[in-house]
Amino acid sequence: MSAEAGATRSGGADEHVRRVRLPADRRTPAAARAVVRTMLLEARLPELLNEALLLTTELTTNAVEHARTELDIEVEADPNGLTVTVTDFASGPVDELIVGVRNTTSDITEVAARGRGLLLVDHFSSRWGTTYLPTGKGVWFRLDRPGPCGPARPSAGPPPVTEPERTGDGTPSAAAMSELMQITPDPYADEPLPEFATALLSRVGEMVGAAGGTVRLDRGDGLGTQVFARYGRHPRESNELLRVPLAVHRPYTGELELDAAPSTYARPLAVLAAERLSLHLENDRLRRADVRRSTWLTFLAEASELLAQSLDVELTMALIPQLVVPRLGQWCAVHTTDEWGRLRLAASSHADEAMLPQLHRILQETGPDSIQSRLREASRNAAQVPLGGPMEGFAVPLIARGQRLGTLAVGRHQRHRHDPDEVSVLEDVARRAALAIENARIHAERRRVAQTLQQSLLPPVLPVVEGIGFAAEYVPTGDDAEVGGDFYDVVPLPDGRWLVVVGDVSGKGVQAAAVTGLVRDVIRVLVGDGKPLPEVLSRLNETLVERGGGRYCTLALAAVSPGDGDQLDVSLHLAGHDRPVLLHGGGGATFVGTGGTALGLLDTITTPTAELALKPGDALIFYTDGVTERRRGRELFGTERLRESAAPLAGYSADVVAARLRAATIAFSVEPPRDDIAVLVLRNDTP
Repeated sequence: MSAEAGATRSGGADEHVRRVRLPADRRTPAAARAVVRTMLLEARLPELLNEALLLTTELTTNAVEHARTELDIEVEADPNGLTVTVTDFASGPVDELIVGVRNTTSDITEVAARGRGLLLVDHFSSRWGTTYLPTGKGVWFRLDRPGPCGPARPSAGPPPVTEPERTGDGTPSAAAMSELMQITPDPYADEPLPEFATALLSRVGEMVGAAGGTVRLDRGDGLGTQVFARYGRHPRESNELLRVPLAVHRPYTGELELDAAPSTYARPLAVLAAERLSLHLENDRLRRADVRRSTWLTFLAEASELLAQSLDVELTMALIPQLVVPRLGQWCAVHTTDEWGRLRLAASSHADEAMLPQLHRILQETGPDSIQSRLREASRNAAQVPLGGPMEGFAVPLIARGQRLGTLAVGRHQRHRHDPDEVSVLEDVARRAALAIENARIHAERRRVAQTLQQSLLPPVLPVVEGIGFAAEYVPTGDDAEVGGDFYDVVPLPDGRWLVVVGDVSGKGVQAAAVTGLVRDVIRVLVGDGKPLPEVLSRLNETLVERGGGRYCTLALAAVSPGDGDQLDVSLHLAGHDRPVLLHGGGGATFVGTGGTALGLLDTITTPTAELALKPGDALIFYTDGVTERRRGRELFGTERLRESAAPLAGYSADVVAARLRAATIAFSVEPPRDDIAVLVLRNDTP
C-alpha cells in the first residue's frame, strides 16, 4: 500500500486537505479509513467518525470491486464538516450528477436500485454526488457537523457505545451499519464460515427486526441443501418471507431468508449481508477447489506410479478398477479389444461386492440399448459415451499411441453425478491406464521374444552318455525382456568324443544374441568338419574381428573321451574364459587350465591347451562371470567363494552339483541378477 501524495494543507488555517493514491487492493478500504480517521482527529470532528468510516468503506470497496483501477482519495475537513471524494480511473462519459440535501423516502427505491452502497451514502450524508470524466469517475459525500457550527442533519443516533440498532424513524444507525461491515470470519477457527454467517445473519435480523432467519447452502458435494446458519425462530413459509440468493458459483448454491416485515431498508440490508457472505463463500469454494485439485494431482501422480510399477498385463488391468472405486465411482469395468475387435471384460470392481454378479450380468447383456453396445460405441468413436439403465455412468475409450485398446466404464456416485473436475480426472486416468496396458503388452511381447530367442541359443536337453554325466543350470538376467550373451552346448565330434562349450558374449540384447548365435553355429560347423580345436578358435576369432561391432567372446572348450581304464581324458582350451573348477571325488576343489586371449579383440590369439584326467567321481565345473560377479552391495561372490561352495559337493551327481551352485549364487544377494548365470558340470560317472 503506497501513497502518491502525502498530506497537503491549503486554504485557511482551519481547513485540512489530504490526497492519497491507493492501489486496487483488498487492503485499500482499511488504508482509506485510516486517512479519514486521522483527518477527523486533526480537525476535531470525532462525532462524524462512524458515518465517515462507514461511507468511506462503501465507496472504496465499490471502486475496488467494479473499477479495478488505482484510487485517488481526497479528504477535506473544515470546522463545519468533512468532504470525502473517491476517484477511480475507469473511463466513462462526461457528466455530473448531484443529489440534493437528502432524498425523500419516496425516492429511496430509485437510489437503492443503483446500488446498496449509494443507498447508505444517501441515508447518512448531508450531500453527495457523482462526477463522470474521461479519465474516470469520482463519488463524493459531505458530512456536516450537527449543532450550531453546521447545518442540521438527521441524527444518526448517539455515540457508538449507547447507540441502538435503529434510529427513531426505523432506519439503521451508522454505528450498527459500521459494526455490520466490520464482522469478519475468525482467521484462526477451523470452520470460521458458519460462525461468521450466524453473526452476520443475527446482526441483520436485529437491525431489521426479523423474527428469524436462515442461510441455506448446497456445496454440490452430494449432501444436498443444508442449514448453514440460523437466527431466531425458523422462518415461516409465507409471502412476506424475504429471500435473497447468494452470489456464488457452481457447484455452490444457496440463499438467505429473513422472516421480516417489508420495509425500506430490509431488502438492501439483506442483500448487503448476502453479498458479504457470498464473498467469503466464494473464497471458501475456491480454496476447496484448489485443495481438491491438489488432491486430484496427488491421486494422479500416485496412480501413475502404481501403474508404472507393473509390467504384467493382467495385474495392470486388475489394478485400474481398484484405483477408480470408490473414489471416482460406484463401479468400474475394464474391457479390452481382442484381435477380432470384440470387447472382453478384463477386470471389474464394485463398492458393494454383493453387486458384482449383477454388474457382470448387465455388462454381458446385448442389444441396441445395452451397456455393451454403448461400450462398443465409445471404443469405435474414441469418445466419451454416457451409460443409462440400472448401472448409470459413462464410458471412456482406452487409447494409447493411436491404438484403441478398449474402454473404461465408470458408474456414477451413489448421491451425485460426476462434476467436470472428476470427469477430467477420469479421462486422465483412462489415458494413463491405456498407456500402462500398452507398455505392459509391449513388455510381454519383448519378454516372449527374448525367451524364444534365448531358448534357441541353448540346447533343449543335454545328451545322455554312458559313463559321462552332463548337467547345466541357466538363470537369465533380472530383466527377463533382455537376451543375455551367456550360452553353453554339448556337441558330438566326428571322432567319437564330446565337445563341451561354455561361452559369454559381451553385452546384452539382440546384437549380443546375434553374435552368440553366430559363435554357436560356427563352432558346430567347424567341429563337424573335423577341424582341430585350436584352428576352430582361430577361425572363430577371424570371423568376429572381420564382423566388427565391438563385440567379443570368451570361450571354454573341453573335448572329452574315454581314457585308460575308467578315467576320462579332457583336452581343455580357454579363450579368455575363467578357469573351471576341478571337484575331486575324494574331496577338495582346485582351479585348472591356463587362460588365453578372448575372441574378437586381436588379429592373433593364444589358447593354451591343458590335458586333464578325470577319475571316477571327479567333476569339472564350468561357469560364466554372472556367477563370480554376483554382487551384494560392494562385495562380489568371487572365484574363491565358488571353489569353497563346490568343495562340499564332492561325490554328488552332476545334477545336484549344478543345482547347489546355482542356489548358492542366487542366495548370495537379495537383488535380481544383473548378468546371466550359467553353470555346466561334466562328471565322470563310471562306476
